[in-house]
Amino acid sequence: MPDIPIALTGISGVSIASMDDRRSSHSANHAEKVAEIVASRSAAARSPVAASWVRSFHKYGLEPDAPGRTGRLSQSEVGLHREAIGRLFHVSQAVMDQLHASLGLAGCSVILCDADGIVLDQRLRAGDQQDFETAGLARGADWSEKRQGTNGIGTAIAEGRPVHVLRDQHYHTRNTSMICLGAPVFGETGKLAAVLDVSSCRGDLDAAFVALIAQTVEQAAMRIEAENFCRSFSQARIVQGTAEGQQGPVLLAVNGDDLVIGATRSARLHYGLDDAALISPRPAMDILGDQERRGMGLESAERRELRRALARANGNVSAAARLLGISRATLYRRMEKLGLLPES
Repeated sequence: MPDIPIALTGISGVSIASMDDRRSSHSANHAEKVAEIVASRSAAARSPVAASWVRSFHKYGLEPDAPGRTGRLSQSEVGLHREAIGRLFHVSQAVMDQLHASLGLAGCSVILCDADGIVLDQRLRAGDQQDFETAGLARGADWSEKRQGTNGIGTAIAEGRPVHVLRDQHYHTRNTSMICLGAPVFGETGKLAAVLDVSSCRGDLDAAFVALIAQTVEQAAMRIEAENFCRSFSQARIVQGTAEGQQGPVLLAVNGDDLVIGATRSARLHYGLDDAALISPRPAMDILGDQERRGMGLESAERRELRRALARANGNVSAAARLLGISRATLYRRMEKLGLLPES
């Protein structure tokens, strides 16, 4: 597969006509490159970018040099899309503010899209607004892959993973001046709900800075996902699992009976959970695999309950007995049977 450049050099001291000629030449070269890739039978297997280009051409019927852009949704239509993702939209606001405070001076725009690729919200500096308006990155725009081809938002939706699309890696020639770094945000049911994206129309961002931004975007998306999950199960206990290799938060929601009633996408993948498993909840210790450490059976359960009561009562046996609704003598007998009495 031909190399895809990630940087465009600046041009100064040339006429507008000369710049137009260069843009036209660049557009033609990019379209030819795309045509060469999509015609290859093996390109899609060698590169995620090439695989997206192939989808853009064969699945969606897009031409890389097609002019113009699709229209935007009205403010009221955008409002309906915001309502559809509910709590997650509100959770994202503070995170977007923090991201823009860090990256706005570098000419970056922070964007939240839903799973349809519709831009729901955006943070950008006033001085950069015209650039993003010209690029079509504005509230109400559709940046799904089926509309825009390969891009950081639509391709993150299509593949369900963080995607970095740098300048000439875009499918459409009209988008090749941009850097788009998108990260999916999964809802409390484990399904993709949104994409957090940071984009730039500048040509002066070096590769190291772009890599740092990409990492920051992914971490911010995980923060939104984790906070949304915790708020969705605010009455439950949240247990954090450990799973190497998982990109998202590994969280379980556990009810008062120690049954798992919710799980993030990464937790579902790691522990093999699906909707059916959560409709008929399983004990947390079965899922977490700590049965041996905690013990099974009624005696183990009783031992844990007595220990909790004693801990709440700061070791006072009489107070613990009152918490359990039994007599002090009964509690002593149970403690003796279960080996909980201190050695004399």
